[in-house]
Amino acid sequence: MGTLQKLTGTEDILPITQFVGQEIKVADVGIWQRVEAIAREILHRAAYREIRTPIFEQTALFERGIGEATDVVGKEMYTFKDRGDRALTLRPENTAGVARAYIQHSLYAQGGAQRLWYSGPMFRYERPQKGRQRQFSQLGVEVIGSRDPRADAEVIAIATDILQAVGLKNLSFYLNSVGNQSDRQAYREALVEYLTPYKDELDADSRDRLSRNPLRILDSKDAKTQEIVQSAPSILAYLCDDSRQHFDTVQQLLTDLNIVYQLNPCLVRGLDYYTHTAFEIQSADLGAQATVCGGGRYDGLITELGGPDTAAVGWAMGLERLTLLLQQLQESQPPELDFYLVSRGEQAEGQTLAIAQRLRQAGFSVEIDLSSSAFGKQFKRADRSGAVGCLILGDSEAEHGTLQLKWLRTEEQQELSQADLPSAIPQLRQHIQQQRQSL
Repeated sequence: MGTLQKLTGTEDILPITQFVGQEIKVADVGIWQRVEAIAREILHRAAYREIRTPIFEQTALFERGIGEATDVVGKEMYTFKDRGDRALTLRPENTAGVARAYIQHSLYAQGGAQRLWYSGPMFRYERPQKGRQRQFSQLGVEVIGSRDPRADAEVIAIATDILQAVGLKNLSFYLNSVGNQSDRQAYREALVEYLTPYKDELDADSRDRLSRNPLRILDSKDAKTQEIVQSAPSILAYLCDDSRQHFDTVQQLLTDLNIVYQLNPCLVRGLDYYTHTAFEIQSADLGAQATVCGGGRYDGLITELGGPDTAAVGWAMGLERLTLLLQQLQESQPPELDFYLVSRGEQAEGQTLAIAQRLRQAGFSVEIDLSSSAFGKQFKRADRSGAVGCLILGDSEAEHGTLQLKWLRTEEQQELSQADLPSAIPQLRQHIQQQRQSL
């Protein structure tokens, strides 16, 4: 029986740096932890609170919320029957799940806008490619309970802050309005009227969408279809006065925040629940799967799912795509390790854990070499670990209750008393800070 492999469309997120041929693939987990830590801090400062919803939900939630005519519901969902013969689906996105939780737990009773964020795995059966997996992770935010254009601008500003803080470059921001339901219906009729004479020239997916979901034809990747839609009527010409005023205000707020954007009337997003503002942030470094972050307003979703008339706006960004971009920039940072502890000999090895725990409880990060190999090999691993200091314990040190400390960046070495280690902690902490600041 052969070795079991991961399923197609899934990835292992590894904690170590890999050498692939002559190239260095930086550690994925380091990037993920960095992105998550930065996002968590930015969202905390903006008063967003984390929400965690189930990975699987009733299939009807996504059929009603996302729309049965969408590709997500029609082609991409992982749907199955459980032992109770209930139709369940692994979540393909999380806005519908957050909306369901908002309704079920009456979060609207608290009044005002609820600022929520989430992070976790989503599932879609798609053709795997760079930046697109069948199990993928998203970080997202939702502001539920406000029609104010400032909510639109706020979530966009937060997305921009996160992407800039993690170090992404070559980003383009595209903005559109898909109006309200009446605007969309009027535009839909005009678009179908325009496209119908070109029906035989459209790609197969677009011909199918012409009757079911014509707005999705606007973001077709087929070259001939793209050429045809270039001359299609613009949805911006079909906005009513209220929709136009909302969109103008959003644009002015973004300008006031010095957020550079481009209008893209073909940007409609792939889910039926969007209204008014729609946007995407793309990277020129990702190829075909260029979208790093996408979202918009969805004022009708809560009502569609049985809740009160509640406006909302949000976005989601794909963590795999951020990882790919940051790998290309070699932006992964190894964990900041204070000490690497090497030992040799039965008596010495018996003391290492107590020493490491004492330092860890004092706030230091310490890794113990468990190999029992020669000191030379352990010292090489200490150098590669990124630690500031190497603690050395042989049987001689164990017998005399001492410890050798070598500062790896300066090659300085000193002897410490194990008994006096607590009193040395302030000096050790100060020295580590100075070593890191000197880099």
